[in-house]
Amino acid sequence: MHPLTILSVFIAYSLTLFVIAAITGRKSNNKTYFTGNRNSPWYVVAYGMIGASLSGVTFISIPGEVGSSGFSYMVLVLGYLLGYAFIAGVLLPVYYGRKLTSIYTFLDERFGRVTYKTGALFFILSRSIGSSFRVFLVVNVLQVFVFDQWGIPFYVNVALFIGLILTYTFKGGIKTIVWTDTLQTTFMIAAVLVSAGIIYTELGFTPGSMIAAITESNYSSMFVMDINDKQFFLKQFLSGAFIAVVMTGLDQDMMQKNLTCRSLKDAKKNIYLMSWALVPVNLLFLSMGALLYIYAAQKGIQIPERTDDLFPQIALLHHGAFAGIVFLIGLVAAAYSSADGSLTALTTSFSIDILGLERNKNITEKQAGLTRKVVHIGFAFLIFFMILLFRAINDQSVINKLFTIAGYTYGPLLGLFSFGLFTRYKPNDKWVPVVALLSPALSYLLSQNSESLLNGYKFGFELLIINGGITFLGLMAISMPRIQQRN
Repeated sequence: MHPLTILSVFIAYSLTLFVIAAITGRKSNNKTYFTGNRNSPWYVVAYGMIGASLSGVTFISIPGEVGSSGFSYMVLVLGYLLGYAFIAGVLLPVYYGRKLTSIYTFLDERFGRVTYKTGALFFILSRSIGSSFRVFLVVNVLQVFVFDQWGIPFYVNVALFIGLILTYTFKGGIKTIVWTDTLQTTFMIAAVLVSAGIIYTELGFTPGSMIAAITESNYSSMFVMDINDKQFFLKQFLSGAFIAVVMTGLDQDMMQKNLTCRSLKDAKKNIYLMSWALVPVNLLFLSMGALLYIYAAQKGIQIPERTDDLFPQIALLHHGAFAGIVFLIGLVAAAYSSADGSLTALTTSFSIDILGLERNKNITEKQAGLTRKVVHIGFAFLIFFMILLFRAINDQSVINKLFTIAGYTYGPLLGLFSFGLFTRYKPNDKWVPVVALLSPALSYLLSQNSESLLNGYKFGFELLIINGGITFLGLMAISMPRIQQRN
């Protein structure tokens, strides 16, 4: 596909988002930016959150990972269902009952100001890293297939992309994102279906033979039975449950969309619909991965060194213009989905949790709006520089990096919220940051030495659970016997 065609598709999709932003951003204020005026239809939020949950990681990395991991990722997805049920049954009632804008305000009410800011800062760190990884994955494809052809440096590509996101989310915030996410979900799924359809036609499959080719291949293995393997099925299932809790239920980006629903009942319906929809959608992406490897083998296409490049390479170089355009729109949609909500959530958390805009009764609406806009721009620059840094150090599959780092940075949040929800103890507020920093450090040391200490056992995604458990025990060690109610 010609680079100019690719660039034209990118611009056309971006303009569509600007139109949506113009419509949703009318008569907007700070409340609109942070909460969407709590008036979003739950089914729109649910559909859009499918794309937000998938992101560029699922779109590109999951099909590529099938070559080495088979369908073992699907066990993780099944674990999500347990995690999302916990979110709907436990976390959403807490957030809605307190009418929270930032979910980390719960930590302030439960423990104190230092714990509150510690939790918010861990989210900011986690989301900044995760978003940068996801966006890098996609803009790197644009770099290879477009900007490198014209000799344009990578930083110009990233600056253009971040600048566009900054502009269309600047006014409407979360209200805009709830609606743009629906486009992103649609095109990400459409890209997979179109590519799968082309492979189906070119290889002369029937529905039955295609299913047989996938299930009888070496790529469809789902359950790993070796307990020492990182992908042991029980580890995967439990890790999936906890990953869903921390990366959705304890994540301001994902919860901010849920909190725009009109009621707790609607928010619960949103979570249940989205969680069950993720099962067939992720199975579709894994099946796509198996088809890509089967197709490459039959067509004599060399598997790229970076398996993240497999889907883009086949879609853009071997499937014709129409499939390439649809794939590209899905790719761009994945990148936007990864960055726009994160930028808004980071701005919300920093403005409310760190700067205290909601608590400051002396600040005017105009002053609060100006502060929020400055923070919004600041995080756009932060993500820009982190993407450049990630490109410099990238040396393994993004999916593994994302969840590995999440295991360290989301672990303290898991410990803090679980301690607040399931105990009546109150830790010494000033010592909480020490516990939150020691927990990931100890988890890392345990992970690096687990084979020698635990008879060959290797930690996978379940490191997140260990990290949260260490935080929980640390909080218990610095706690007073009973909660001292705050006035």
